[in-house]
Amino acid sequence: MKMKPFRKFATLAVVLAMSACTTSGTSTVPASPAVPKVAPELRLANVVAASKGADDRELAVQPLRDPQVQDLRDDAAAAIAARDYPAAAEALNQALLIAPDDPAILQERAEAALLQSEYERAETLAKRAFDLGSKVGPLCRRHWATIEQARLARGLQQDAVSAHTQIEACTVAGLNRM
Repeated sequence: MKMKPFRKFATLAVVLAMSACTTSGTSTVPASPAVPKVAPELRLANVVAASKGADDRELAVQPLRDPQVQDLRDDAAAAIAARDYPAAAEALNQALLIAPDDPAILQERAEAALLQSEYERAETLAKRAFDLGSKVGPLCRRHWATIEQARLARGLQQDAVSAHTQIEACTVAGLNRM
């Protein structure tokens, strides 16, 4: 007996939904699937995790840094730790004025953009960092993981899958020394 009111309500809901879908000369565009809400900090954690190699013998080049640039990078790291993402972005912008083609600084700026939910900017910066930097190693994986996370955040799952496959291409086994 209690099912009857529910059935009436369900039938009414279906009829209303169908009447809303009747065409009056215009077509309706199906809604895109909802993008899952993921905290920017979790997206960054995924980027950092992707940069870790399975082999600790992997070559990772660490260039010498201008002391002023290093100070700005340190300021950015402190701002991120304090969850002051705009300050981190500004410090990295200042560093990029000094060293505009430094892939590591571009990558850090991309990660700051990721934390600020500026996903298109994060992808653009990570792509530029990849183009200017090494095509292998932890930094390379970080570039592609940032691109992947930026695409996922924008609901571009298929494009994110292609970025994910690039992460593995960045890994080169370390040398065996005996």
